[in-house]
Amino acid sequence: MTRCNVLLAAWLIAPGALATPLSFDTYLSAVESHSLELQAQQQGIVSARAGIGMAGLRPDPEFTLGAARETVHALPHRPVTWTPALSMAIETGGKRAARIKAAHSNVVLAEETVAGFRNDLYAAAAAAFTEACRTRDVVARKEQTMAALSKVVEANGVRLKAGDVGGIELLQSRVERDQFQAELAQARSEADSAMLELSPPLGRQLDSLFPQAQLACDFAAHAGSDKDASVLVPQALNARSDVRIARATLENLRDGAALVRANRSVDPTVTLGLSAARGYRDGVDANGDTVDGAPRSRALSVSLAIPIPLSRRDHGDVVQAEAGVTQAMLALRQAELAAETQVRTAQRQLRAAQDRLARYRDGVLVDAQKVVDGMRLSYFSGNASLLEWLAAQRSADEAYQGYLQARADAAIASTQLQLAIGQRPSL
Repeated sequence: MTRCNVLLAAWLIAPGALATPLSFDTYLSAVESHSLELQAQQQGIVSARAGIGMAGLRPDPEFTLGAARETVHALPHRPVTWTPALSMAIETGGKRAARIKAAHSNVVLAEETVAGFRNDLYAAAAAAFTEACRTRDVVARKEQTMAALSKVVEANGVRLKAGDVGGIELLQSRVERDQFQAELAQARSEADSAMLELSPPLGRQLDSLFPQAQLACDFAAHAGSDKDASVLVPQALNARSDVRIARATLENLRDGAALVRANRSVDPTVTLGLSAARGYRDGVDANGDTVDGAPRSRALSVSLAIPIPLSRRDHGDVVQAEAGVTQAMLALRQAELAAETQVRTAQRQLRAAQDRLARYRDGVLVDAQKVVDGMRLSYFSGNASLLEWLAAQRSADEAYQGYLQARADAAIASTQLQLAIGQRPSL
């Protein structure tokens, strides 16, 4: 086996060699498919849809059966007279249609509620993914700094033997390296915790869906910050989940008020009855008197019962329903105002975050790295002290961590703006 083949085989069996970068869009799609909380919320839609069939049910008919028999002293028992009857309430005032319409609007409300929960899940998933990327890159930066500190310690050991530095300077560099090792361990712990936080939105462990996942953290700038608010606000009013929930709530309460008014109509009850009596022959009683017989008979009867609506003089149920509608109208208006405000705020926050990120990327990072590179060369050439190089290294590390935080803030601000206008977020 040639050396190239050996290296290729070693690369193939290396842990994570075949790991595909996990993009945010792929992760978010998995959250939509596997989230246990989202599945639980979707059961509300199933329940609401079942209510449509229930709303279309009509009153059940009622069957009654009576029996009567005349008892005469000193005569054989007379035959039993049976009186079966079938009664049913007739709904009036469009009650059934009102119930069905209210059930349909309840389904719409349940669907919008689930959509609102899904947006909250989007926000949580975006925050978790962004934090995992940030902490991972913090670890990578600290590992670079740790390698630089280790090289300084090794170089100082060689310089000590050559007499270029004293033992105190070697000890100082070791102390700095060991202290930084503790910081690196803490950063790795935070990065591991951030990766674990990607699992709850999925409803299962991340490794079970994406073994050895490597996050793709190349966040793209969102173009929404460049658009005029007059374009984004109408889009938000049509697509935002909280506004749509407020509209669905208003329609559901309006249908509920119509159902209350329909229920004030009285429902008559129609009864269809039958009286069946078997005949009996003439007879003689105990006193010797003749008792006339009776022929077999059947009688069909129809009756109509109409309630007297004395209780309808009180209109409290209608007042309550209309008050609920008024509250929903005001809540919808408040949701629209809040949506407009949040869109404008999110747009400004995104612009500020992008400006801050650009300052770090185009200026601060470049200058800080130039300073630390120059200070490192000056230190090894004897023109700068160890403390001066360490100060420059710390400043460069802080600048890079500030850049990572600015990048995460820009990603979160982009997500907030996309959610504010009712879009599925992308990073």
